[in-house]
Amino acid sequence: MATVLILGATSDIASAIAGKFASKGYDLQLAARRTEELDNTRKDIQIRYNNQCDLYPFDAVNLDTHRAFYNSLSPKPDIAIAVFGYMADNVKTVVDPDILLNTMQVNYTGAVSVLNIISRDYLQKRSGTIVGISSVAGERGRAKNYIYGSAKAGLTAYLSGLRNELYDFNVHVCTVLPGFVYTKMTEEMPLPAALTAHPEEVADAVYNAVVKKKNVIYVKWFWKWIMMIIRNIPEGMFKKMKI
Repeated sequence: MATVLILGATSDIASAIAGKFASKGYDLQLAARRTEELDNTRKDIQIRYNNQCDLYPFDAVNLDTHRAFYNSLSPKPDIAIAVFGYMADNVKTVVDPDILLNTMQVNYTGAVSVLNIISRDYLQKRSGTIVGISSVAGERGRAKNYIYGSAKAGLTAYLSGLRNELYDFNVHVCTVLPGFVYTKMTEEMPLPAALTAHPEEVADAVYNAVVKKKNVIYVKWFWKWIMMIIRNIPEGMFKKMKI
C-alpha cells in the first residue's frame, strides 16, 4: 500500500486526515516539531488499522533541515500533504515583527522549501501526489487578516505553478481551500456555524481529491461561489467594506 507523509501532523485537521487515510489502508509518516504529541495517534492507528505509522521530527521554519528530513524518510512517501499553518490576530501581526515573520515562514516559505525538495524527487520518479492546505483568505486581501491571507495567497500561487510544471511528469498537485474550520487555531473566533467545516470534512475532501486527482477544491462547495463574488467586487467599493 502507498505511504502518506503528513507535514504538521499535530493539528486537528492533520489528525483527521491521518485517520482517513489509515482507514483506507495507507501507511503513514507523521511529521511535526513535537513528535511526542503524536504517540497516542500512532498507537491508535496501529491498533485500529494495523498500518505502519512512523514519526519524524520536522520544523517548517528551519529551512536548513528540510533536505536532511526528507532524506531520512524510509520509504519515500507516495503522497505528501502539507497541513501546517499559523494564524495570529492581524492587529498584533502588523506591529510585532516576530509574529509577522512566523506567519510568513510557516504559511509560505516553510511550505515552499519542503515541497520544492519533495517535488524534485517526484519529478525524477515521474509519479507522486502533493497536497497543499491553503486558504480562501488568500483569494483577496481583507482588513481583518491580510497578513495571513497574503502568505496563503503566495502558497496558492506556488501550488498553481508547481501543478503546471509537474503535469508533464505525471505528478498530481492539489490545492485545498478550506473556509472556516473548527480547530484549536480558530477556537477564539466566533465562526458562523453554517459556513464552518469540521476537520473530518476536510479529511474526506482531501482523500477524495487525491483519489480523483482534483486540482483545486473547496471543502464546502459554496465557498467557491462566495469567493467568486468577493473577488469580483469592484476595488472602489471593496476598500470601504469590512467583511
